[in-house]
Amino acid sequence: MSMEQLPLRVRLRDSARFASYVRGANGEACERLADPAGPRVVWLWGRPGTGKTHLLQAACAAAGERNETAAYVDLASAASSAMLEGCDALDLVCLDDLVAVAGDAAWNAAIFRLHTLLHDGHGRLVVASAAPPQTLGFTLPDLRSRLLAASVHQLAELDETGFVVALRLRAAERGLDLSEDAALYLVHRLPRDAHSLFDVLDRLDQASLAAQRKLTIPFLRKELGDRG
Repeated sequence: MSMEQLPLRVRLRDSARFASYVRGANGEACERLADPAGPRVVWLWGRPGTGKTHLLQAACAAAGERNETAAYVDLASAASSAMLEGCDALDLVCLDDLVAVAGDAAWNAAIFRLHTLLHDGHGRLVVASAAPPQTLGFTLPDLRSRLLAASVHQLAELDETGFVVALRLRAAERGLDLSEDAALYLVHRLPRDAHSLFDVLDRLDQASLAAQRKLTIPFLRKELGDRG
């Protein structure tokens, strides 16, 4: 079954690549996902903003570049467990936000079946959650035991230097010139999580385009209403 024939395709973000993920302390998790000969089942978990979705989509993109079939499924927005039908024929299946369906019996049965068929075949399974694996309340004990046997990696948040690198990389992808000092200014004055920082950077991009101004510290100060 081809990727186009499956009804659950989600368009991957163009920026979601391993090369655009600032690894920090998460290098081992990246290496495990990037290696097509890596563990057959991988579980990523960590706080929002640690890059779980980025890595899952990067893994799918890398599989596509190897001419493999892959699927990324956001379980929090998936319509029903029937969306997993046919996924066992793929080379890679990435399930995001596992906590959203952990307490649903139908989803438990569907994921257990998918895990079994992928394991019996050649496919790989990657799951992600914001909560630690041991805390998820699965309704199917066999699913819990199988997933807990996966290669589990906790994703750490970036430090200050990592956030500066990530901001500058995101800016460069948008064709923006964000100096290290300007990036550091944003890191010091905004909530230190990737989602918040990237959202503000996207808004600043629009503001700079409208004003025909560069992302200098004076411009950032004005836009952020910083009177300090």
